[in-house]
Amino acid sequence: MPGAEPFTHDGGPQGVLVLHGFTGNPQSMRPLATALAAEGYTIRLPLLPGHGTAIEDMIPTRWSDYAEAAEAEYRDLAGRCEAVALVALSMGGTLACWLAEHRREVSGMVLVNPFVDPPADSFRDMLRGILDSGAEVAPGVGSDIAKKGSTELAYPGSPIAAVLSLFDGIDGVAARLDHVTCPVLLLSSREDHVVPSSSGDLLVAKVSGPIERVWLEHSYHVATLDHDAEVIESRTVAFVREVLSSGSTGRMVAGTAG
Repeated sequence: MPGAEPFTHDGGPQGVLVLHGFTGNPQSMRPLATALAAEGYTIRLPLLPGHGTAIEDMIPTRWSDYAEAAEAEYRDLAGRCEAVALVALSMGGTLACWLAEHRREVSGMVLVNPFVDPPADSFRDMLRGILDSGAEVAPGVGSDIAKKGSTELAYPGSPIAAVLSLFDGIDGVAARLDHVTCPVLLLSSREDHVVPSSSGDLLVAKVSGPIERVWLEHSYHVATLDHDAEVIESRTVAFVREVLSSGSTGRMVAGTAG
C-alpha cells in the first residue's frame, strides 16, 4: 500500500524504535518518526507482519509474529546504538511494554493509547462464535480520528483469529507490567473508540518505573494523526531527549500531568 512503507534513519548513537498499531502501518507513526529523525536519532519504524499490503496477508498472522518482528528490530537497533527508547501507538504499545518487560535496559517509552488491559471473556467468546460461524474478518477499527480530512491508512476489517491471538498476548503483558521499570510517558485520549482508558489506568497502577500521564483532549484513538499531533510530537521529542541523555533516568520522578 503506498504510504505503508517502513521508515529507517541512521543518525547518531542513540536509537528509537517506533511501532504502529493493529491493522495499521507506519503511515500513522511516520510524522513522529520523522520528527525524531530530525533530532539526530537512529530510527527504526518497521512494517509489522501481515500489515500494509492486503488484509488477506494478515489473516494467518498471530501475536507471536508481531512480537518476534519487534524483538528482531529492537535487537538490531540495540546492536547499533548505546541506548534505545520506544515510541508506540495502540498494539505497538502492547509490543513496547512486552519488550520493556523483557529488556530492562530500555531507556524509556512513549505510549500513545496503548492496549494493555485484557478484554472481557464475554467479548472473546463473541468473537470465537463469529469465527466458528465461518467469518474470518470483523469490522475494522482503523482511522478513529476526530480531525476532518485526516485518515489512517488501515485495513477495512480486523482478522478475528489474529485479534484473539493479540488478546492472548495482552494477557501475558498485563501480568508482567510490574516488570516495567523504565520511565514512561503515557499519552491518553479522553475519547477513544478503540482502546478503553482502562488500559492507561492499568499502566499507571502497575508499572514499577516513573510514569507521567498526559491527557489528549481533542483526539480519538489515532492521536498521532489527529488534533493533538503537535502536542504528541513536542512531548515525545522532549521525553526521548531526556531519557536518552546521560543520567536522565535518575532525574525522572513519578507523577501525572494534565
